[in-house]
Amino acid sequence: MGMIFFCSPIVSVFTDIFGCRKVAVTGAAVGLIGLLASSFVSTIELLYFTYGILFACGCSFAYQPSLVILGHYFKKRLGLVNGIVTAGSSLFTVSLPFLLRVLIDSVDLFNTLRVLCILMFILFLAGFTYKPLIPHAKDTEGGKKGKFKFPPAKKIFSFSIFKVAGYRIWAFGIPAALFGYFVPYVHLMKHVKERLGENVQEEVLLLCLGVTSGIGRLIFGRVADYIPGAKKVYLQVISFFFIGLMSMMIPLCHVFGGLTAVCLFMGLFDGCFICIMAPIAFELVGAQDVSQAIGFLLGLMSIPMIVGPPIAGLLRDYLGTYDVAFYLAGVPPIIGGAILCFIPWVHEKKKLKEKAKTVDGATTEKMLENDSTLVSGTTEKPSKEIDSVI
Repeated sequence: MGMIFFCSPIVSVFTDIFGCRKVAVTGAAVGLIGLLASSFVSTIELLYFTYGILFACGCSFAYQPSLVILGHYFKKRLGLVNGIVTAGSSLFTVSLPFLLRVLIDSVDLFNTLRVLCILMFILFLAGFTYKPLIPHAKDTEGGKKGKFKFPPAKKIFSFSIFKVAGYRIWAFGIPAALFGYFVPYVHLMKHVKERLGENVQEEVLLLCLGVTSGIGRLIFGRVADYIPGAKKVYLQVISFFFIGLMSMMIPLCHVFGGLTAVCLFMGLFDGCFICIMAPIAFELVGAQDVSQAIGFLLGLMSIPMIVGPPIAGLLRDYLGTYDVAFYLAGVPPIIGGAILCFIPWVHEKKKLKEKAKTVDGATTEKMLENDSTLVSGTTEKPSKEIDSVI
């Protein structure tokens, strides 16, 4: 998972140069090769490469264009559209655990990986439907049709997005929140077995997370369309607060019903956080730079994704219980949410400055026009007097 997000800045550059369709199709093909190769590997060291790197990189190249392409077709209902699209992953979160258990028990792990290659092939075919409407760097920089001209470095790496104060805060606040965000997703199943015994059906908790996450993406995606501008960030603030709170409540639950309730709420606000990432990026940097804005953010997200869960695992090994790990995991989302609160204020301040500059420019231009009119009037008057004297 960390590798998928770690590759995102590179994916965003390729998306800007070659477009969403080529990047998505190539990514799905690489992912398919990596997954198929993993089914023939028998050592963990080789799996680190075929599954952890090759398959993950392919998924990264296939994933990000699916977020970017939506902004080419939708503006007014972008939140709802993102909710519908991202709800698809919730559908598979619900169904795959049960399917995988049946497949592994019946045909073993390696044949299960081969069956999953069918899904990657569907993703490969779906990539051909990504027809971009906004021109990318290759189109704008290429000379004659069919002749590729590589764009200059300044246009390949759009570091200008970091000049936007609101985006800088967003790119810092989201990773800060995610240091504890993924801990429950990685360690919850093990914690349940330790706390409640081996006979508990932990798949039910995944089912709860998946169902409410899908519902949350649809509901909050629609709600985001009614919230103007950068104020959509407040939805992420609320989601991080509740996710942090639910994480802290996990050690307090000593019955399966309590954990089920926690997972229902956590999934709901997880859906809220995910579905409005692309709409917020469009609001902060605009459609032309959104690909790299999402890419750099996902790349920064890979750091807490890789670091957070192992630290929680070390705490469990040292203390013999997950309780402290879950308590600490609830702190970063709350802090990250507090940081995000500044974005709407900073973004509004920037818009007011731009508006003031526009007004000043228009006023100056009008004054210059008036001055030129006066000057032409004074030059015409003496000439008329001279004509009358003659």
